[in-house]
Amino acid sequence: MPGLSSIDYLTNSSILELDHVPARLAVIGGSYIGLEFAQIFRRLGAEVVVVEMSPRIVQREDEEVSAAIQAFMEEEGVRFRLNAECISFEKRGGGIASFVSCRSGEPEEVGTHVLLAVGRRPNTDDLGLGRAGVATDARGYVTVDEELRTNVEGIWALGDCNGRGAFTHTAYNDFEIVAANLLDGDNRRLSDRFPVYALYTDPPLGRVGMTEAQAKAVGRDYLVATRPMTRVARALEKGESKGLMKAVVDAQTKEILGAAILGVGGDEAVHSLLYAMQGGVDAEVIRRTTPIHPTVSELLPTLMGSLAPPS
Repeated sequence: MPGLSSIDYLTNSSILELDHVPARLAVIGGSYIGLEFAQIFRRLGAEVVVVEMSPRIVQREDEEVSAAIQAFMEEEGVRFRLNAECISFEKRGGGIASFVSCRSGEPEEVGTHVLLAVGRRPNTDDLGLGRAGVATDARGYVTVDEELRTNVEGIWALGDCNGRGAFTHTAYNDFEIVAANLLDGDNRRLSDRFPVYALYTDPPLGRVGMTEAQAKAVGRDYLVATRPMTRVARALEKGESKGLMKAVVDAQTKEILGAAILGVGGDEAVHSLLYAMQGGVDAEVIRRTTPIHPTVSELLPTLMGSLAPPS
C-alpha cells in the first residue's frame, strides 16, 4: 500500500495504547479484527469508516451473514467503503488521507488515525529455521503434518507459526496433540478438530464447520436452513434480536456440516453444535431433542426441522 511508510498507523496491539478516542478512524480491512475495533471505537464516539477491497465484509462467511453484520454496524453509524482498489495513504495537514479508489463515492477518506487490520505475517524469519533445515511455505509459515511434526526429526511447530488455526484455542489444541502423542502414546491429529471461532462484535457470531459456499464448492449434496433471531425468546426478552442462525447438513446422512449463530449468545450456543459434530450426532437427533426454554439453543431443533434443498 503506497504511502504506508510515511504515516503513523495503528495495529490491533498499538491501538490499545491510545489514551484518547480518535476523532476519525479509518479501519483498513473488513474482517474479524477490523470489525471488532470499528464497533468499539464507534461506540466510544469516533467517526469510523471500514475500507475493504472485497465486495463484502467477512468474505469467509456466507453472504447473508456478511450482510446482517454490515447492517447492524451501519445502524450504529459505522460507514463502509467496499470494492476499494489501490489503497494508499498520504499525510494531510494534521490528519491522514486514505485513498480508496472505490467504484462509487469519494476517492479518499481523510481521518485522524488509520488502523491496519489486513492480517499478519508469521515472524519466523529470525528463528534460524533455514540453518536448522526446517521448511516454511511461501508466506513464512512452518509446514507441519497432521501431528504438528516439521520436516526435521524432533522439531514440532505449534500455534500461530504453523498457519493451521491462528486462534488461542487452536494453539492450545496444538499443544494437546503433541503432548498426547509424545507422552501418552495417543494418536491425536489436526484433522480431528472442527474449525470453530467467534467474531466478537455485538451481537457476536459463532461459526463451526463449513459455510454453505464451502459445501457447494466441494460438491456436497446438502440441505440448508436459516432462521432469524427474532424467533428466539431469550433474544426478544433481552431486546437483542438482531441476527440469524444457519445450518448446513448433508442431504443423505444428515451429518451436520457447519453452522453460524449470529446473535446474542451465539459464541456460546454454537458449542452445542460443535459437541454434536465432534460426537457424530446428526441433525435428526437435534431435531428430536427438547432444550430448555428460554435459551438461545432452544431454536436449534426448529432450525434442523426446517432443512430444505438450497434454492
